[in-house]
Amino acid sequence: MPYVQLAALLAALATVGPFSIDTYLPALHAIGADLGATTVQTQQTLTAYMLPMALMVLWHGAISDAYGRKRVIVVSMLLFTAASVLCVFAGSIEMLLLGRALQGISAGAGMVVGRAVVRDLHDGPAAQRLMSHVSMAFALGPAIAPILGGWIFSAFGWRAVFVFLALLGLVLAALTVWKLDETHPPEARHPLHPGPLARRYWGVFTSPGFLLLTFAVSYNFNGFFLYVLSAPVFLIQHLGLPETGFGWFFIPTVSGMMLGSALSARLAGALSPARTIALALGIMILAAGINLAVTSLMAPGLPQSVLPIMLYTFGMAIGMPSLTLLALDQFPTHRGLASSCQSFLQMLVSSITAGLVAPALWDSVGSLATGMLANLAVGLGCAGLWWALYHRRGGQPA
Repeated sequence: MPYVQLAALLAALATVGPFSIDTYLPALHAIGADLGATTVQTQQTLTAYMLPMALMVLWHGAISDAYGRKRVIVVSMLLFTAASVLCVFAGSIEMLLLGRALQGISAGAGMVVGRAVVRDLHDGPAAQRLMSHVSMAFALGPAIAPILGGWIFSAFGWRAVFVFLALLGLVLAALTVWKLDETHPPEARHPLHPGPLARRYWGVFTSPGFLLLTFAVSYNFNGFFLYVLSAPVFLIQHLGLPETGFGWFFIPTVSGMMLGSALSARLAGALSPARTIALALGIMILAAGINLAVTSLMAPGLPQSVLPIMLYTFGMAIGMPSLTLLALDQFPTHRGLASSCQSFLQMLVSSITAGLVAPALWDSVGSLATGMLANLAVGLGCAGLWWALYHRRGGQPA
């Protein structure tokens, strides 16, 4: 499969997860009104999606290690299509919660298995380059999704958003069958025997280096994701934008991600991953500091409330490919399982933020800025501990 097509398909598969969140955000209030649900119940459709996703991504990679990458992606996308159809016909908030849970079970396969495909095909700078290009294309999803979702909702109502998601899953399943080659041959597969599988999971979840690198990625991203989850309140209530104005936030911030991913691809082979990560963290510290100062000294509005977040996503995207690959490289014989564990931990952090942290912070732009800085502080601490651990073992940062 040509490089550009591969990067585009892997990016599209990875966007299923974010699309399932961002496209329906503009319609949250209408969903609650139509189904007779409270604001809290409607907000829990995010948690109902993210918790099952976090649990299931723990298995996508291990299943792909046993049965191949392509098969897992196709089956998952077909299940995602069926779950989206259930959401279309939901007559109560309980039925919508069930449909969202089924979406969560299936949506993460493209992201998890796609990472394993990258490492199946490439090593070193070539892997960082492909991961960066996938991230750059993937970044378009959060920019397009809420705008597209707002247009679909305004024109056809909230159920049409889930019709779109059903079609997305169906198209990606067809493209995977047609275009994606199997990258994990039968002779390299690991059967799903409980004993060996449990030992592999135990080895991953007890690896300090893996955990520190994964939590560094998770909390760095969470500093931005906090704003994604709070977007309806942040944009409509604090910034005074209409339901079709989500692009004023998502286009700049995702542009920052694309530019950061492009720079990360250029830095592959020129800077070591550790130096690339240090550069990324420096930019993110600057951005989070500016964001906190702006919220303290200026009234909420455009562009001052969005530009610091754009700078944050620029730095985040520079470091994310290197942190992700360093974590996966610690388990070269079962990368699918390691990718699952990585995604599980990331989704667990995001699910807690969706259910508890974001609702507690979104009433104030100052508390959101403080939340960004707190998440970054945890991510920075994890990266620093990884560095110290690496040196105690007598190595040099990669």
